[in-house]
Amino acid sequence: MSPTTTATVHADDTTAAAPGVGSMLLAGAAATVAASVATAAVAAGGQAIGISTAVAGAPIPTTGFAVLTAIFSVLGLVIATALRRFARHPRTAWVRTTVALTVLSFVPDVLADAAVSTKMLLILTHVVAAAIVIPAVARRLA
Repeated sequence: MSPTTTATVHADDTTAAAPGVGSMLLAGAAATVAASVATAAVAAGGQAIGISTAVAGAPIPTTGFAVLTAIFSVLGLVIATALRRFARHPRTAWVRTTVALTVLSFVPDVLADAAVSTKMLLILTHVVAAAIVIPAVARRLA
């Protein structure tokens, strides 16, 4: 008879691999598109009920909301990629950083030369974008 060996595998010995950067970027890209469409829809909805998007007398086009959402969401993905690589707890760092940046993004809206309803609409678009992008990326960070 030949000797037999047995191996014991413990649940502690296997760790779930964190999603790859590609998965995070794909989810972030999808969230960016969704957030861009959503902010444009919020702006259009605001205009439909009579809220102006004019700041300092110049109206912000609906497409402008989508474009700026896309630009800043991509910037957020750059931040997420850096946090994924360098932060000890990237998900926590991502959520804290992006929530703080979202709140800071209200400052120009509050200070804008615009009606109060316009300022509130601008702030709402920031919240909508953040509510879509932040959790989508957070789910893909370890």
